[in-house]
Amino acid sequence: MQPSPKKRDFVFAEEAIAPIRKHSPYNKNRIQTAFEAMAKDRFHDAVRAGLEKEGWIITADPYEVSVGEVDFEIDLAAEMIAAERAGEKIAVEIKSFISRSAVSDFHTALGQFINYQIALEEVDPTRRLYLAEPDETYNSFFQRRFVRSVVERTQIRLLTYDQSEEVIRKWM
Repeated sequence: MQPSPKKRDFVFAEEAIAPIRKHSPYNKNRIQTAFEAMAKDRFHDAVRAGLEKEGWIITADPYEVSVGEVDFEIDLAAEMIAAERAGEKIAVEIKSFISRSAVSDFHTALGQFINYQIALEEVDPTRRLYLAEPDETYNSFFQRRFVRSVVERTQIRLLTYDQSEEVIRKWM
């Protein structure tokens, strides 16, 4: 069985940075950050393509929002023009959950979602915010009782995606 894209990418990154890691913790952190940024771009592109396949028109990439001298960049903004959903507007914050700690990634995603939701309520109240995470992350980490409880209590809207097929799997 072939490892999942997330694990395969992480193994590759670990092998690539191992020689440098031995010599400098500073280099290790810079390389890990660079790897995460490259992976983020791949996940970002997959979600964008998945939305476009479903008929969404991307209106901003990133979607810049400013409230009370605080600036935010939400990954994507899109609108639907198909008759049955005409005028529907969304914003999507894309997460990869590829760091060593899914809990840390979740804390970051939750904080961003709450901040972005409040900002959108002020500047674009008709736009619905979604948190996008890989399908495999939803099927594992997001099924934990505590995580489900947080998602429910904070009313986070989720969408899941398949990074390799560039499709949206579920809207919740």
